[in-house]
Amino acid sequence: MGEGDRTYRIFVSAAEVSGDSHCGGLISALKKSGKNIEFVGVGGSKMAAAGCEILEETAGRAVMIHNAFGAVFRFCKLIWKIKRYLKNNKVDLVIVCDSPAFNFHVAKAAKKLKIKTMFYVAPQLWAWAEWRIKKMKKCCDKLCCILPFEEEWFRQRGIDVTYVGSPLLEESTIAARKDYSGFNPTKAKIALLPGSRQAEIDTLWPAMQEIALKLRKKYSNVSFITVVVEERKKEVLRSMQPIGFKCQYMTGTVEEAASEADMALVASGSATLQVAAAGCPMVVMYQSNKIIWHLAGRWLLKTKLLSLVNILAGCELVAEFMPYFDSIEPITETAEQMLDDSGGLAGLSGQLIELVRPLGEIKASEKTAEIVEEMLATMTN
Repeated sequence: MGEGDRTYRIFVSAAEVSGDSHCGGLISALKKSGKNIEFVGVGGSKMAAAGCEILEETAGRAVMIHNAFGAVFRFCKLIWKIKRYLKNNKVDLVIVCDSPAFNFHVAKAAKKLKIKTMFYVAPQLWAWAEWRIKKMKKCCDKLCCILPFEEEWFRQRGIDVTYVGSPLLEESTIAARKDYSGFNPTKAKIALLPGSRQAEIDTLWPAMQEIALKLRKKYSNVSFITVVVEERKKEVLRSMQPIGFKCQYMTGTVEEAASEADMALVASGSATLQVAAAGCPMVVMYQSNKIIWHLAGRWLLKTKLLSLVNILAGCELVAEFMPYFDSIEPITETAEQMLDDSGGLAGLSGQLIELVRPLGEIKASEKTAEIVEEMLATMTN
């Protein structure tokens, strides 16, 4: 049987909405390769639409777990199901995307069966838990990282790694700098972007709404916009809406919402890069358990700057409150200072655009697909 006649099977594991989206793009790119590839795995609607057989939906369902026992039980049951599939079916390559707490188990199971394993999106070991690099070296044959500084960091620690660009920004049209020449802070539009995970919504959405109400007292005609990926999430946000709070709910992307806004309050994470691509000045927020943070969290972190935008910039380009704990007053004051400085908003808009522009120059899905093809080409029948 010739190389062109062989059928390969790739198992893909994505545990969250973002991973489902990244892997959906990768699968679509691989479909253009000309190789006969079957895709099977755990993920969500984007992977399914791209042609992957979904053994169990993980992206989006995780947010429905509200108790620790239920989460652990489902976690263990799913890992067991994946192990059984890998053992009983011929799989040529396993691709795990982000979510290291889950996907380290998937990768470990694959390596025990001597199946080649690729990590798509690097676990942020450079920020914390560097000791896990030994575990990663044992179960990772190839790492495709999406932040430029990660390539050297992982290579120095013995990982075969390639920087492939950001899948978040590969379809983006990097915006022009926002025009604040006629900006009136009393009529500003502010994006409130608490993230998609239920834990983020529970801790950040109430605080963002409180800040919004405080801002409205000073800026009488200020308006607010938020974004959801599906209608169900819209109802979740609305159910938590306090009396007197008004907001435009749109179904779309973070980048689309940020494009319409003059500034944003945004949850820490990859969404900050999409906000930056829209040229939208931002304040980054994150919440944590105070006891756990002081006992362990603050000592585990290896970076002084915590938001991705600031890490990429190498300085505190945007204000970050991570974690902010009890008081929202400093965040409100920072937002007011930004709204009262149109020149500062314009300058920051331009800086953000230039910061993320290089991340979208490489088509991450296509670059990663090329690496997958190379790995498959080395495999024998």
